[in-house]
Amino acid sequence: MRALGATVTPQGVHFALAAPHAQGVELCLFDGAGQACTARQPLARNAHGIWHGFVPRLGAGAVYGYRVHGPWNPAQGQRFNPAKLLLDPYAREVLGRYDGDGIHNGHRADDPSQPDPRDNAATALKARVLADPPPLRAPRPHIDPAQRVLYELHLKAFTALHPGVPEALRGTYAGLAHPAAIQHLKRLGITTVCLMPLAQRADEPRLLQLGLSNHWGYNTIGWAAPETRYASAPERARDECRALVEALHAAGLEVVLDVVFNHSAESDETGPTLSLRGIDNALYYHLDPHDRARYVNWAGCGNVLNLNEPLVLRLVMDSLRRWVTDFGIDGFRFDLAPILARGEPPHTGFQPRAPFLMALAQDPLLCHRLMIAEPWDIGHGGYQLGAFPAGWLEWNDRYRDTQRGAWLRQSGTPGALAHTLAGSSAVFGHRPAHSSVNYLTAHDGFTLMDLVSYVHRHNEANGEGNRDGHGHNLSVNHGVEGPSDDPTVQAARLRQCRALLAVLLLSLGTPMLLAGDELGHSQQGNNNAYCQDNPSTWLHWDTAGKADPGLTDFVAQLIALRQSLAPLRGHWWRSGPSTHPGTSEPLARWFQPNGDPLGPCEWEHSHATPLLLQLDVPGLACLLLLNPTNQPHRVVLPPGPWQRRLDTHSGATEPLALAATVELPAGSVWLAVQPGTF
Repeated sequence: MRALGATVTPQGVHFALAAPHAQGVELCLFDGAGQACTARQPLARNAHGIWHGFVPRLGAGAVYGYRVHGPWNPAQGQRFNPAKLLLDPYAREVLGRYDGDGIHNGHRADDPSQPDPRDNAATALKARVLADPPPLRAPRPHIDPAQRVLYELHLKAFTALHPGVPEALRGTYAGLAHPAAIQHLKRLGITTVCLMPLAQRADEPRLLQLGLSNHWGYNTIGWAAPETRYASAPERARDECRALVEALHAAGLEVVLDVVFNHSAESDETGPTLSLRGIDNALYYHLDPHDRARYVNWAGCGNVLNLNEPLVLRLVMDSLRRWVTDFGIDGFRFDLAPILARGEPPHTGFQPRAPFLMALAQDPLLCHRLMIAEPWDIGHGGYQLGAFPAGWLEWNDRYRDTQRGAWLRQSGTPGALAHTLAGSSAVFGHRPAHSSVNYLTAHDGFTLMDLVSYVHRHNEANGEGNRDGHGHNLSVNHGVEGPSDDPTVQAARLRQCRALLAVLLLSLGTPMLLAGDELGHSQQGNNNAYCQDNPSTWLHWDTAGKADPGLTDFVAQLIALRQSLAPLRGHWWRSGPSTHPGTSEPLARWFQPNGDPLGPCEWEHSHATPLLLQLDVPGLACLLLLNPTNQPHRVVLPPGPWQRRLDTHSGATEPLALAATVELPAGSVWLAVQPGTF
């Protein structure tokens, strides 16, 4: 079966489009600027529903789109409208930008049951033909899963204000590839950069009317095409994106890409017809079985792709392979991943052996890449934490909420706190200990500094009356909502930031940091800043760490301690005192503040209490002292001697010998080791 999309050969270009329900397809060629149509050629249909054609003497650089003919019958899910020029879903470079104009709607504004007859070719999105690039040069780094530390960042926000990056490169692929940006990543000691979506997007009409954009990029329209807004010129997007990944690889960093295959930028039945809707609406989307003019909406974005259809699954798999082969991507984080594994009506629940999951598992190229699930969607039965196959990592929101509750609200039980600190074995115990992606903050929600500075969300700038964003944040403000010049308030916030960072990086599992948390970055209380492409989301490097200049170094020290101390990493699950002597598994002992072992009753106390965790492997012992309460506590240490290497209350990381009994400050974390460990 021929490759889909546009394939360059020595004799010309072969075009192929999957549209089995269409009655005809025309290939439309344009001049280099995408303005004037220079040729229209009908394509032939094969038995598999693929429309194909060959244009001799055509080569890379050609600009094209499709007109697809067929019935207009929304009640039956058919929305063919040849007046609309359509973007190839296999486009490797996208020309133009969706402007929200109603001319791109397939339906008439005054009567949605009728097709809009206006021709939109002049401003429609188009694809440019690209030849295969040369082989990648930099080898992939090989990261020990037990030592992996994820760092989620937005490409533009990370460098838009970076003083060490030349102004012309800020906010671009080349900006993140600049040595000044990479030096910060290396200074921290992270292993894996998690890039928010880079695929070509189309901004929602509502945002465009407000002068905003989908800054985060979760509104894909070109699944294999890098976003041109981050390039020095649209035709440079692929080369500059490749160069970025190669620069990160050369620095020894893995690159994970956030991908959005759960929905498209065409939104619901009122949205534009840009690509899939006009190509074969009933094939590509899950339609409402009770009203096929409407869409299933498990994503909350108006539509969802139907990966149970082989040709749709092929689009997704081919796009993933393209990111690996053309760009060198090491892994993927799947947005709203359960949608990708849902069945067909009436059995639309999550399917552990869904076609998508099975296809990934057997694919010789993709099966060796890192796969990370956001394990929930908004549909019925959409919460699937722990349900993804062996080898997958999953964002663990229970870790987030348990730790926030314990350290910021003094809520929960010692058992719940200890369970998440120890890797959430009840959820992931049938898989390796690094399967849980532990996080306290992510792009979606408060930054770390805002988590300790705001009780309420402040999303007014998003234009939705502050109704958007999560309302259950388990956050605190220390008596002042937002910025404060009070040194006491500032100090309390920083102490909590250090404690939360320490808990995150010393827990069993795979930790994920949000870019900017190590700098004290704030979004002024906006916990859903998806549409704020402005200084409110860009990292302010010039004022970073103003309240605590040592915060970045503190995080780097934490990561170094995690990497150096085997008991803190995730090769094994931690076992109890019954472990056979000589085992390589960490032996975990939990103690009460008075030095007694924690018994069954103590685990279920309904109030916060200090905990001590001793971790032993042959020749090495570590001691974690955790006081999530708002009062200092006297603590009896297990038999030592012990040397403190970390104190979140003061921020100290210098070695200090500890007495047999110590006073553990309120809301603090200490890490101690036996002398001579380093």
